[in-house]
Amino acid sequence: MGRIEWLTLARKRWTLEELTAGVRAGEQRALARAITLVENGDPLGYPLVRDLYAETGKAAVIGVTGPPGVGKSSLIAALIAHVRATGPTVGVVSVDPSSPFSRGALLGDRIRLSDHFLDPGVYIRSMGTRGHQGGVAEATLQAVLLLDASGKDVVFVETVGAGQSEVEVTGIADSILLVLMPGSGDSVQALKAGIMEIPDVIAINKMEHAEAKTMLNEVRSVIRLAGTAERQPPIVLTEALVGTNVPELWKELEEQRVALARDGGLDDRRRRNLAAEVFAVASSRARSHLETAVRDDAELERVLEAVQERTLDPLSAVREILEKVFRIDADER
Repeated sequence: MGRIEWLTLARKRWTLEELTAGVRAGEQRALARAITLVENGDPLGYPLVRDLYAETGKAAVIGVTGPPGVGKSSLIAALIAHVRATGPTVGVVSVDPSSPFSRGALLGDRIRLSDHFLDPGVYIRSMGTRGHQGGVAEATLQAVLLLDASGKDVVFVETVGAGQSEVEVTGIADSILLVLMPGSGDSVQALKAGIMEIPDVIAINKMEHAEAKTMLNEVRSVIRLAGTAERQPPIVLTEALVGTNVPELWKELEEQRVALARDGGLDDRRRRNLAAEVFAVASSRARSHLETAVRDDAELERVLEAVQERTLDPLSAVREILEKVFRIDADER
């Protein structure tokens, strides 16, 4: 494809009907454009997700979390190779730290998971956190829904590895895979951050490391401290670069999902996640509206300045701002 032809395709102006049909058909260009729209908060993104939402809920969504440098991307690439060998299609959303200048992802699709870039059954997308304090960007759920609607059977959501905020991945995934690495003290740090309370399956990657077995014992001890007798996530030693124990890891993930679906836990988790997402997005929109309202209102600006000058207490300021902006009585509970 020549440069002029490529530019023509890149500049194509999509209608809502074309985008919806394209995503349903699993077209890569339509899917790429659709995710860009929701990531950028484009007005066309809202009716697009609305029209496709009823067709979602079919994909298995797996959150992959863990400290930086443990090999999350390599392990996902190995899992994709295993899954694709049996037929299912795969989507990947890698949530990266945002560039402070462009606000885009610092790490790109072609750098990570590059072995699968040309596979038509795999769609990989990097998304920036765009200043969002958690490890998962606001638009990630919408991207997952679009991948689901496009017919992807499995969707991996890889987070930035930013510590305690990794718990956010539980809000969009059916299953959580925690990846750790020997010799790093990650198990203790994960316990401190509360991360050990969220995984359904744990992988200790780089199993050829001399301290792999020590790490395995440490993680088992931490699980006993953090979990309950009823909930003991399985631990699998892996070597992502050569694919060692990757089939075993996938088997554990599938068995966990089947068990969760069998007792109704999967549906409960999804319902809870979606409700939480509604409140999270609503809270974000409300805060943005509130900040704009205060910034554009001289009287409310003076209220804020009074707090900064310590002539008005914060709760009194909250009462005044909420009453004026939202017509809400701040004393109501």
